[in-house]
Amino acid sequence: MDKKQTRRILTASLVGSSIEWFDYFLYGTMAALVFNQLFFVNEDPTVGLMLAYASFALSFFIRPFGGIIFSHIGDRIGRKKTLVITLSLMGLATFGMGLLPTYQAIGIWAPILLITLRLVQGLGIGGEWGGALLLATEYAPPEKRGLFGSIPQMGVTIGMVMGTLALWVMTLLPDGAFMTWGWRVPFILSAFLVIFGLWIRKGIDETPEFKKVQASGEIPKLPIVDTLKYHWREVLIAIGAKVVETAPFYIFGTFVVSYATTTLGFSQTATLGSVMIATVITTILIPIMGSLSDKVGRKKMYIAGTVAMGLFAFPYFWMLQQGSVLLLVVATIIGLGIIWAPITAVLGTMFSEIFEAKVRYTGVTLGYQIGAALAGGTAPLVATALLARFDNSYVPVAIYIIITALISLAAIWAVKDLSGKQAAPKVAVKESRV
Repeated sequence: MDKKQTRRILTASLVGSSIEWFDYFLYGTMAALVFNQLFFVNEDPTVGLMLAYASFALSFFIRPFGGIIFSHIGDRIGRKKTLVITLSLMGLATFGMGLLPTYQAIGIWAPILLITLRLVQGLGIGGEWGGALLLATEYAPPEKRGLFGSIPQMGVTIGMVMGTLALWVMTLLPDGAFMTWGWRVPFILSAFLVIFGLWIRKGIDETPEFKKVQASGEIPKLPIVDTLKYHWREVLIAIGAKVVETAPFYIFGTFVVSYATTTLGFSQTATLGSVMIATVITTILIPIMGSLSDKVGRKKMYIAGTVAMGLFAFPYFWMLQQGSVLLLVVATIIGLGIIWAPITAVLGTMFSEIFEAKVRYTGVTLGYQIGAALAGGTAPLVATALLARFDNSYVPVAIYIIITALISLAAIWAVKDLSGKQAAPKVAVKESRV
């Protein structure tokens, strides 16, 4: 495979997850700033805000269903075709949000249409990650599988940086202009990202490993049935392994914004700035960690990151408690920028190596999306509830982070390190059960 083709494949795997997280950040922020006033209009502003956040949470619940639908298509007709469908769905829904009339214009139909587009978006997102991951890992040379598998993971942080920048530029507008038309611009401009992504994806071939499955005639009629019947252990391992990757991410990147500003008295600028710096650092470190896993092994990298995450839980909150902006920045960089990087870098590749090629799309998607729904969307809520229950004490939240690390360590104990040893998909499955 030449360098030009390699670049195209890696770009194709990266672009979808970047758009996904660009939208995630954009919608979450707009729910609090705009949608509560223009779509979920209520006499009580708090009710409007809660309804806006509920629409945001919807995609977490719909994603596993999107994962089931598109992983079925991915394991039946191929990775490439499925990725074109998921990106088109995500793109059309996001673009459509930018054109929606408000509650003042069409009444109750405004929130109904917004929620409908959010559900369509969630379906597309549910099938996107697994396909993007497999596009990278199934094209990868065995000695570079860790590096290739880490590239889609960079989409999380790249999308958040793009979303932050787009929002920052739009908030420079006068309030009236921002609320009238400014908020729509990032949604509409996302169409250009989608068109670029579709152009890149249409120019690549189906993955070599899926072609082998096609040639062998082993394509399952119902991949999800085969997965749950013969690979349920691997699905449970993937769900458990996802816990420490997703829950602390939302603690360090989302929960900290409200905690540091309302409970500890930090400015919003300092808190968001520290998250942004850490996000840029982790974006740089992810491919480095992925490449390193090709040399030292996926499992070792993951365990090192998970143990460090558990050990850092109490020091992290202690540093925040000091009231120093410098320590806030350092704590966020260590947690989100450095410790989280090796965990997320190897996660996808590790998932892909424990499933057979014929059910791999379904297996990795189920593990990832169920893990994200259980531990990701709930993490800020759990952390906030613990603070409220224990008089703003950070101790229960730190223990919560340690528990996520222990759950993931227990899950990963069942995985034999497969880096560089996977001669064929079936060998990987046998080894994974050792």
